[in-house]
Amino acid sequence: MTPTAASAGASGRAPLLGIGQVLARLQPEFPELTPSKLRFLEERGLVTPARTAAGYRKFAEADIERITVVLSLQRDQYLPLKVIREHLDAIDRGETPALPGATSAAVHLGGARRLSRRELVEAAGATRQLLDEAIAVSLLVPAEVYGDDALTLLRSLVALRAVGIEPRHLRGVRVAAEREAALIERAITPERRTDPAGKARSGERARELAAELETVHELALRAAVARLSH
Repeated sequence: MTPTAASAGASGRAPLLGIGQVLARLQPEFPELTPSKLRFLEERGLVTPARTAAGYRKFAEADIERITVVLSLQRDQYLPLKVIREHLDAIDRGETPALPGATSAAVHLGGARRLSRRELVEAAGATRQLLDEAIAVSLLVPAEVYGDDALTLLRSLVALRAVGIEPRHLRGVRVAAEREAALIERAITPERRTDPAGKARSGERARELAAELETVHELALRAAVARLSH
């Protein structure tokens, strides 16, 4: 249950912070953080701020620490939000999981996971055939080593195959992703032209826009699935 700001304040703990105060605290280290990204992290279940009676979000110190961990893993380890959420959920359950990417399979590049083809298939609980099919429809790029994104994707394909959804059914997903990437490129091109030295900033902006598009896609899919029950 989401705590209320009133109950949190009555407990005598440190005062809760509004979105503007959170941004003031974290933007010096994470300049890409915006109100929309905070809301997105909440929608993805990565942080659960308290709410005032009027519905305004209020963040405790624990929330700020959690946001800092999420943003650090995104920036430094290039981990997808799903992997980060699973890691934090395990900590919430009292477990002591290894940092995502720092597994016994392979540790290189500052802890980022690098899996051989065989290791990828085994870690995902997949088959070589499924990996080949994913590559054939361009859901994965053929490579000598694979990272966490490939592992997350292949695990999802295993779950989908169990209900009869094959990689060939998902060709449109790749096409849609490329179209959305083209939209993002078009959006950040003016910024690159006006500030050629701002490549890093435009990269952060691209990731932020990708997160917004991910939200749109998820909500559109959720609405379409909801219509199935009517």
